[in-house]
Amino acid sequence: MSLTIYENFAVKAEVLSERYGATVQISFSTKSIHGLSRIGSDPYSVLDKDAYGITVDAETFCGRNVLEYHGVKAGGKVFDTDAAAERFAAFIRDCKRSSVHLCAMRAPRLRWDTKRTDLNELMLQTGKECISACAGTGCGYIVIQPLFSGIAGADLWQENHRYYSALGKMAKQTGIQILMENQCRNTNGHLARGVCADAVVAAEWIDKLNEESGAEVFGFCLDTGACSLCRQDMGEMAAALGRRVKAVLVRECGGVHEASRLPFTGRNVNGQDVDWKSLVRGLRKTGFDGILIMDAGDTLKGFSHLLRPQVYPLIRSVAEYLKWQIGMEKCIREYPVRVLFGAGNMCRQYMTCYGQQYPPLFISDNNPGLWGTMVYGVEVRPPEVLKELPEGCAVIICNTFYEETARQLKALGVSQIGTFSDECLPGGMD
Repeated sequence: MSLTIYENFAVKAEVLSERYGATVQISFSTKSIHGLSRIGSDPYSVLDKDAYGITVDAETFCGRNVLEYHGVKAGGKVFDTDAAAERFAAFIRDCKRSSVHLCAMRAPRLRWDTKRTDLNELMLQTGKECISACAGTGCGYIVIQPLFSGIAGADLWQENHRYYSALGKMAKQTGIQILMENQCRNTNGHLARGVCADAVVAAEWIDKLNEESGAEVFGFCLDTGACSLCRQDMGEMAAALGRRVKAVLVRECGGVHEASRLPFTGRNVNGQDVDWKSLVRGLRKTGFDGILIMDAGDTLKGFSHLLRPQVYPLIRSVAEYLKWQIGMEKCIREYPVRVLFGAGNMCRQYMTCYGQQYPPLFISDNNPGLWGTMVYGVEVRPPEVLKELPEGCAVIICNTFYEETARQLKALGVSQIGTFSDECLPGGMD
């Protein structure tokens, strides 16, 4: 019986990770898991607790506009902070009971089109409360939005320096890293690049704050949705920020309004696809080994509650695909000696893109008609020769039959197996 899409990518990821341990981690935003704001929820129900973690988005429990409505009545009611705190505490208890790993937290955020200019001190207080809540949960990162509302451009650094310095002292004591996040700026309904959208400036802020802290207390969370709305190249931004990028908030917008949809599920209003390949290329350049935070809450809401459980495997599949593509060159590089299995188009792409930098000893293929022929100057040999590989040599699968080929290789005694299908190079395979 053929494998499902998710199972296919799971096999590829398993084969990929056999060689190296430290790799990209996948995390589900709590906004991507239906029903978590209810007391007694089961965070384990949609996750493999050994493979995936959770990023706690505080807005799941307190509402998206909790800061916006602070001190005013919303819908005739005053927001019940105690009830939200109890929902959050119950969720943390559920996670601990189910042994679900909490990877990160996102603090409540101001809307990009907010008219309120009196909430900066509240944001500082909220940030401190979130850091305190984060401590003891196992979260390594907390994403805290920079200040922007009511602040003149010339004063942005000064105000954020004060804000992040105060938060950084507390974060350093608790061993948590604060991640800034790129923002959009709403001007009369038009979205433009906001605070931390300039990678060079954001990098300067992070480096200055870390220098003053005497430790790596600050990093960056790249919001792909904000990049898309501001017409930014995600890959260029990731590359410019380099190793400062510790997490990527993976979500797709429609090019006009903020949204959190699953990648590859739609196009912008101008008919263009989001350039996810560019993101992969940019993260490869940095050697990214942080967290992919999957936020597909709006996609999930579009389905009946009866169908939502069927959407989770697709979200996992997309996450595994991105993880696999990001780690492609790293996998190849980690092998000191390599052989390619499969002499078709995928092998030729490997030789064109990586053959000079990471040359194979030879190529193996199941087709006897190819044995003894040359591909890009490399000889094609029968699979039987794989029984006598030199020490440390890996076999990299260059065909789409990953699981079948992996079983064949293991039967031949091959212990180190990699996979190749680089779809994110310029002009890569479609």
